[in-house]
Amino acid sequence: MEAIRLDQVCLWRRTQEEFSYDLKRTVLSFLEGKYKQPSKKQVIENLNLTITTGDKLGIIGSNGSGKSTLLKLICGVLEPTTGTVRVWGRVAPLIELGAGFDSELSVIDNIILYGVLLGYSKPYMQSRVQDILDFAELGDYGLAPQKSLSSGMTARLGFAIATDVHPDILILDEVLSVGDERFKNKCKQRLEAFWQANATVLVVSHDLEFIRDSCHQAIWLDRGRIRYSGSAAATVQAYLAAVHGGADMGLSTPGQ
Repeated sequence: MEAIRLDQVCLWRRTQEEFSYDLKRTVLSFLEGKYKQPSKKQVIENLNLTITTGDKLGIIGSNGSGKSTLLKLICGVLEPTTGTVRVWGRVAPLIELGAGFDSELSVIDNIILYGVLLGYSKPYMQSRVQDILDFAELGDYGLAPQKSLSSGMTARLGFAIATDVHPDILILDEVLSVGDERFKNKCKQRLEAFWQANATVLVVSHDLEFIRDSCHQAIWLDRGRIRYSGSAAATVQAYLAAVHGGADMGLSTPGQ
């Protein structure tokens, strides 16, 4: 049964230079007759992808290859310029630090809000608050505003909520790159439950050993295209062979 399907998906986005071009300069250039249409870059190109229910898919590639953008398309944060994205089931995304949180609300209120946004009831989320705080190691911060948390604390909170509610589809973007080794191991142990269950999991990570050992399948994205798709081991091997010119087939993370 299909959980996610992308057909001929393309995405064009404005360049960073254009985003930084302020309104005043835009108006002046228009009045002077020098206004130009915003420049755009194709971030995702003719991408076709089908993910079956229960699949554990790793997504690898260099920085800027479109990995996080692909996750945002699947989550509905971004709309494709052309093509279609279809998703079946409840999605819990952890794709950007602090996404889904209100910085002015308390940590407890953010836990409840986050869960409600994912489709869970308020009473259910209230019943899960203490377990989430305990896992995130934020028991003393329940009544503190979210903005008082460090980036590491925020990452722990997001991971604790997303993996506590048992969604149909769990989407993780570099979640294992934040925190000390002890907490990373704690996260990996929590993820093992998803690997044993029928949940669909998508993981973006530069930890190639984790992708190889944990995921069923993997795709290698290169400039918005799928350059390789297959078993996780074969995909990691192909990626490393290209990065190192075939000289080093080990599993060390390539330099970014």
